[in-house]
Amino acid sequence: MAAKIHSTAIVDSKAELDSGVTIGPYAIVEQGAKIGKDSTIEAHGVIKERAIIGERCRIGHFSVIGGDPQHLGFDPSILSYVQLGAGVRISEGVTIHRSISENQSTQVGEDCFLMGYSHVAHDCILADNVILANGVLLGGHVEIGEDVFVGGGAAFHQFVRVGDGVMVGGMAQVSADVPPQITLAGRNQASGLNLIGLKRRGVPLAQVSELKTLYTQFLCKPGNLKQRANDVLASKSPPQAEIAIDFVRFFLAGSRNFAKSLKQSET
Repeated sequence: MAAKIHSTAIVDSKAELDSGVTIGPYAIVEQGAKIGKDSTIEAHGVIKERAIIGERCRIGHFSVIGGDPQHLGFDPSILSYVQLGAGVRISEGVTIHRSISENQSTQVGEDCFLMGYSHVAHDCILADNVILANGVLLGGHVEIGEDVFVGGGAAFHQFVRVGDGVMVGGMAQVSADVPPQITLAGRNQASGLNLIGLKRRGVPLAQVSELKTLYTQFLCKPGNLKQRANDVLASKSPPQAEIAIDFVRFFLAGSRNFAKSLKQSET
């Protein structure tokens, strides 16, 4: 089925539109933009020339996908991109900026949902099934794992990493790396495991128990967590479940500090 383009929309002849694409009133699609099968650009949406939109995506009113980074040293002539996976839903007023580096991309995985007026800065990487509630702000180079939910108004410092399965509370201020499968609130405040999320994803109770032990071991006690991770993996009884191994390995990467539990903060 041919693309359906409203008479008031501006679509460059060099844009690539797959079958079943719908372009709403006053939307703008620049040359070089690519829009996948059965995707919809709602009224006043703007798809910049470096944007690659997957299949079955929905881009909301007044959203801008692929704009230039807010970086003082950025050269606009650089060829860089934004890539959206299949099934991504973008609400109104969302902005996603392209990479600051040649031939690199800001990436949003499949089946993500970015709610109204959230912002994804240059070089961020969002895995599949990420939800950003209204007004969430991601600084440059932020990495968000699979099945992460971020509450409204939360703000993330550049280069922060967030592991799989995390739930971040509304208005949180995140400047430290957030280990997988936990909840986080306030300023880098770990608040226990994301037990509801683990239950919804069908994680067995034995694996949840293993995660509880590791949470206490890593987030409730001071010390060098990278060294602790190495020691745990090399011990006679290392974690058995893959989800637990991933939790420990998270501490071996990155360059920032890690979120702390309330118990550790009080010591």
